[in-house]
Amino acid sequence: MAGLRLAAPWLLPVDAPPIADGAVLIDERGRIAAIGPDAAVPVPPDALIQRFEDAVLLPGLVNSHTHLELTGFAGMAEEADFWEWIKHIIALKATRTDEDFFHAASRGIRECWAAGVTTICDMGNTGSVIAAMHELGANGIAHHEAFDMHTEETPVVMKRFSRQLDRLARHATGRVQVGVSPHAPYTVSGPLYRAVSDLARSHGVPIGVHVAEPADESALLRDFTGIFAEALRARGVERVSDEAISPIAWLDRHGVLTPRTLCAHAIHTDVADTAIMVRRGVAVAHCPRSNRRHHHVDAPVARYVDHGLRIGIGTDSEVSVSPLDLIAEAREARKLTGWSAAETVRALTLGGAEALGLETSCGSLAVGKWADMTAIRIPAATSPADAVLASGTADVAATWSGGRRVH
Repeated sequence: MAGLRLAAPWLLPVDAPPIADGAVLIDERGRIAAIGPDAAVPVPPDALIQRFEDAVLLPGLVNSHTHLELTGFAGMAEEADFWEWIKHIIALKATRTDEDFFHAASRGIRECWAAGVTTICDMGNTGSVIAAMHELGANGIAHHEAFDMHTEETPVVMKRFSRQLDRLARHATGRVQVGVSPHAPYTVSGPLYRAVSDLARSHGVPIGVHVAEPADESALLRDFTGIFAEALRARGVERVSDEAISPIAWLDRHGVLTPRTLCAHAIHTDVADTAIMVRRGVAVAHCPRSNRRHHHVDAPVARYVDHGLRIGIGTDSEVSVSPLDLIAEAREARKLTGWSAAETVRALTLGGAEALGLETSCGSLAVGKWADMTAIRIPAATSPADAVLASGTADVAATWSGGRRVH
């Protein structure tokens, strides 16, 4: 690939002040070679040159929580009750073939690019997303989910899970990583949490979990009541914890929480839970619109920010909220945190990269980082950060992943 030089009325490096009338030079490897005012950035004779007259150039957005294998199911599961909704999703997934899931995941990745997203963190159990990421040359982490509540089955489940990871690992090339996801406290036993987390540490891969999301999850661990307890009792599970405990403390007891753990949702937590999260150095994937759609409540994200937790913004799946619009999620997060426009754009980019442990390679426009970028059309004579946050997916003019134009 020949070098590429991009210029626009505004650049938002994120880790440096905005640059009026700026330019970025991208080398043949797809990394940023120079950035600054247009007049100060070299113009190699063989570089492809493009200028956007009505746009801001900024790092590609980082979607810290997705379920792209569910692409195409938007509007097909509208239940207000979370447990009924989950059962409907399981039924919908049963109608798809492996090929269907692959095509759905591929479409989801392309839709992310069209929305300015260049890095995704996905959780799923079909293996389709990491295969599609590999095929399309996408960037991010695909967490493979583990499920089982019967403690006596843990060795068998882990043997099967390990074989699945070995199969998926062949797709973990380039900028694609595989991770593990012991799904949630209402689908994963204590011993399985421990086994999957031990496997993650031994192989050096990240962990992604759904935790403290529905209120009945807390009831399950507190006194074995609520819809999840009823469903598990019907399957022969009589108790999850031998004492009242919060979901966060339950995961901590089984070694799940580490600096490489991403906690999705984390709605129903208290100050003691937050202290555990801070002590373990976990990150949080905040999905405000999905939280309200399913649980009618906001996560205490301002508390997480005040305590210095790494926060990424996520969309969840399009079955939860459609269409996927990470900037719309960020606008809602801003209302809950009191972030400035610049801080909110940072959460969309470098903050998300930090939550995923990818901040050395993406999330800001800096020399040596991958040229993951998006161009968003904005009105003239406006604050670029405010204009980005007022934009929608239709305003995305172009997206590059590692210097390769993908939208």
